[in-house]
Amino acid sequence: MTTVLLVLHLFVALGLIGLVLLQRSEGGGLGIGSSQGMGAFMGGRGTANLLTRMTAILGTAFFVIALALALMTRGAGQQSRSILDSPAPAAAPAAPAVPALPAVPNN
Repeated sequence: MTTVLLVLHLFVALGLIGLVLLQRSEGGGLGIGSSQGMGAFMGGRGTANLLTRMTAILGTAFFVIALALALMTRGAGQQSRSILDSPAPAAAPAAPAVPALPAVPNN
């Protein structure tokens, strides 16, 4: 199930990237070609509404799938145990004392 959601998450992410790249920065619709966008198929306003709606749908799907994947794989890589159950780390041995240098007589 996790693999299926992961592949679906990848397709949603790629679709979201494609939709964002198709939009104009000022929200005018398809950013490709002339000011007509897709020509007579849809006006600039209809195209912007369609792309905005699809971006919102894919964005919502992206977050829902991400949360589902996070909840499904929560704690899968480790056993659930307390930090208090583990033994204390061994203390490092003390560093050896540095021998004192012999005193030099002053003349």
